[in-house]
Amino acid sequence: MVKKKVQGTGIALKKNMIIKKNQISLVKQCDLLNLARSTYYYEPVPISDEDLNIMGEIDKIYMEFPYYGARKMSKELKRRDLDVGRKHAGTLMKKMGISALYQKKNTSKPHPGHKKYPYLLREMKITKPNQVWCADITYIKLKQGFVYLVAIMDWYSRYVLSWRLSTTMDGHFCCEALQEAMTLYGKPEIFNTDQGSQFTGDDFTGILEDSKIKISMDGRGRWLDNVFIERLWRNLKYEDIYRMDYCSIIECRSGIRRYFEKYNNRRLHEALGYQTPAEYYFEKAIKNYAKAI
Repeated sequence: MVKKKVQGTGIALKKNMIIKKNQISLVKQCDLLNLARSTYYYEPVPISDEDLNIMGEIDKIYMEFPYYGARKMSKELKRRDLDVGRKHAGTLMKKMGISALYQKKNTSKPHPGHKKYPYLLREMKITKPNQVWCADITYIKLKQGFVYLVAIMDWYSRYVLSWRLSTTMDGHFCCEALQEAMTLYGKPEIFNTDQGSQFTGDDFTGILEDSKIKISMDGRGRWLDNVFIERLWRNLKYEDIYRMDYCSIIECRSGIRRYFEKYNNRRLHEALGYQTPAEYYFEKAIKNYAKAI
């Protein structure tokens, strides 16, 4: 039997798949999983409490001034009595996965080995649910550490279809969110994201291609196309995350679940004619179904 290397699996998942006391050597296991031994042995250095506090302040500044690069971020931090140089501010922003919007978020940095997809939404009118879905990732600070949040949203209704938290920027949690959304709501005609490595990886694009979903990816200067989900992050943070100041991932997950339930089912949107995203999504979906039969 020929053993094939595992392709496209997230680094954290690959490391968890390795068994130390096994007949197969660690070297061979790393080779079969297509995982560098240096990556397997690497232990991340914990972030200091001081840097965590600075990252929390950077997140708040970024929500207000998303066009700030490292230089302006450093200046703003100093105005807030935090002596942070430009290089250190840039390092922390990179760790958080953000950079000035005009340069595109660092979460959008494509992997050099991943396939590039065309942008399909130019001049397209979005007129119904499940026509276009989108996804994005944001950083969330906890009292002890931080996590990343991915959400899948229906572009037409702003309805949050699914979401996941992760302690790393590994693409596995994005795949879980996508699979859940498709299980609960079917599939879209087009899925649009930025060109972040989490969305261009074989695991994520493979799910879309296997389901015959057209893949659209933002190019340079297309950051406005994710404006709906960017507004979602802003609302979530100002209305919940910053006020609640969650201590643990468990508390954060529970709080986000409550917020998205309220956002989907009770929060009125002026752009939706003062309906909720759920009302807008399901009302049109039911009408389309009725027409189809």
